Amino acid sequence: MQKNRSELEALTWDQVRRRRFARNLLIEPAPRSELAGVVSRVCGIQAQVLAAAELAIGARAAGITKKDVRDEIWEERRLVKTYGPRETLHLLTADELPIWMAAMQARSTLQEKQRAAEAGITKDQITAISQAIGAALDGRRLTREELAEEVSRRVGAWSKERLASTWGEMLAPAAFEGLLCFGPSQGSKVTFVRADQWIAGWRTVEPMQAISWVLRRYLSAYGPATPQDFARWFWLKRAEASHVFEVIGGELVEVDLEGERAWMLASDARDPIPQPAGALRLVPQYDCYVLGSNPRQRILSETARRRIFAYGRGRFEGAAGLPVLLIDGMVAGIWGRRAHGKRIDLRVEPFFQLNPVQLVALEAEAERIAAFLDARTSLSIGDLG
Repeated sequence: MQKNRSELEALTWDQVRRRRFARNLLIEPAPRSELAGVVSRVCGIQAQVLAAAELAIGARAAGITKKDVRDEIWEERRLVKTYGPRETLHLLTADELPIWMAAMQARSTLQEKQRAAEAGITKDQITAISQAIGAALDGRRLTREELAEEVSRRVGAWSKERLASTWGEMLAPAAFEGLLCFGPSQGSKVTFVRADQWIAGWRTVEPMQAISWVLRRYLSAYGPATPQDFARWFWLKRAEASHVFEVIGGELVEVDLEGERAWMLASDARDPIPQPAGALRLVPQYDCYVLGSNPRQRILSETARRRIFAYGRGRFEGAAGLPVLLIDGMVAGIWGRRAHGKRIDLRVEPFFQLNPVQLVALEAEAERIAAFLDARTSLSIGDLG
């Protein structure tokens, strides 16, 4: 039974932003030794642009380098590149990979008719492709072209063009079954391996338990939130997201968020709200904090929104598609970088004049990025064009 609004704890959006910013390790980074744990705590790192994913981790773990991140993926295999939330490429932790894939499989099952209709093939054909992918990758590492050739030999020529597509809509279902993830690149070509062979300890997880686990993790990093927020982040229908909230309802508390009802984990409800500290961060495009902070307008002023939608990919993807300057959880500017050998030119366009303390913090961020990339940096402030 819902409580009357007067009975709910009242929170402000300033408090929620600060909480999300802290939970995203953007106020106090994690120790270097917890590099893989960083990815777990923020519900994965989107990795369509792997260099951006590396920078996102670098902003959250103290004193690490790009090589450290790559070693975690390709040498230690504690991080895995695969299809994750929103069916976009993600870095996920190896020990949690079976849970994530079971949750993605649950979501895919809910929407399999829609997927088949959009792909223009039948559900049985999707299943056949997944099984053929698993067979083709058994004990092997194949490029996209090699995999498409092997699968088409097993199920028919009709599958080859679909598998050769860089969108990967026919690869994701196999990933969700543990039959595929990304392997080390072969020159400029991506490769694939079997996830259940690439990592140790693969296990079967019940899909509904898995999707409930994902909601708990999401609320830990981005709560308080609503079913609509979770639906937008995980690409569920609102009714489906509401059902998952109901499944774990006994673990949640309802709060009044400036007149709106929202929910957070009861275990988090007594945690102190971080105090404003002027925390300033440069994060890359597709950063998980921006992607997870719904509704998006709560981290964008009207000035920021207008500028972002007038610049580059921002007109199509909003703040999520651009590298942004964050101050206390608000989008406060955009930035870009250009490499010249071992020198990186960083240019930052703030949406307002930075004070002396913020300028010092910005210089420290430029130095952090330089150390992460093992390069020298040149920082300038001004319009990006």
